[in-house]
Amino acid sequence: MVAALTIAVTGGTGFVGGYVLELLQERAKQVRALTRRPQTSPAIEWVEGSLDQPDSLGMLVKGAESVIHIAGAINAPSKQGFEAANVHGTEAVVAAARDAGIRRFVHVSSLAAREPQLSLYGASKAKSEEIVKASGLDWSIVRPPAVYGPGDKETLDLFKMARGGRIFMPPRGHLSLIHVDDLARLLIALAEPDAPSGVTIEPDDGKPGGWTHIEFGDALAEAVGKRARTISTPRPMLSLASKIDRLIRRDKAKLTADRVAYFCHPDWVANPALAAPADLWKPGIDTRQGLRATAEWYSAHRWI
Repeated sequence: MVAALTIAVTGGTGFVGGYVLELLQERAKQVRALTRRPQTSPAIEWVEGSLDQPDSLGMLVKGAESVIHIAGAINAPSKQGFEAANVHGTEAVVAAARDAGIRRFVHVSSLAAREPQLSLYGASKAKSEEIVKASGLDWSIVRPPAVYGPGDKETLDLFKMARGGRIFMPPRGHLSLIHVDDLARLLIALAEPDAPSGVTIEPDDGKPGGWTHIEFGDALAEAVGKRARTISTPRPMLSLASKIDRLIRRDKAKLTADRVAYFCHPDWVANPALAAPADLWKPGIDTRQGLRATAEWYSAHRWI
């Protein structure tokens, strides 16, 4: 009997990582995941540690065939915070994988890496991509657009605004979306031994040209079953809102100044030239249905 493929995962305790681990278990994969805190799931081999602990990373990747590197910072108080997680963290995981003789390396980046001059987050993700490309591994890079789905705390405020009747969006522009389950399927497909390597993929929900901010707002209103007005918010107002969010939620603020910088860029649409090969992966979840299911989950769990 052939042993199941062992896949090492960073970021498994996060939103996207949780879906990846669940799907790996459904597919009877041997899973080893990094965690900062004790975990209870017996089906996963948990390794306590972090990206800045080389010994724990060595334990994580030992004997694995593939690494899916999801861990990173999407919010940090400074450039040093972003670089510690997204740059130095990626360097450490790449080094551990190389030392362990692993070839397959799947790296989760962001569309923000396309415009590194706009934000500290995007700059750190662009640097992380360069590290992976220079690693000598059989790498693949995935740049997700806006990710949503049940359990997500990053898009939660948008659903709350839709429920309240007013959705404040950045200035007019376009964006792509992807359901977290579709993203998880892609990451796992890329971790397979025969998956393509040396590729950068920008996946989405299959909507050509993406969504205008107004269209997205209307879809959110439809998802929560409310009539809501979508307001294109000037950048100065978003900057003011970020300061207020910082005062109220402090370190837990979602609308940071760094996020305002890249939210206001008019084009966060996945590049169709960088789409995943059709025989590898296709999106399976219609966004309107996915948003509705997400709203129902939020409501059932009393998040909105």
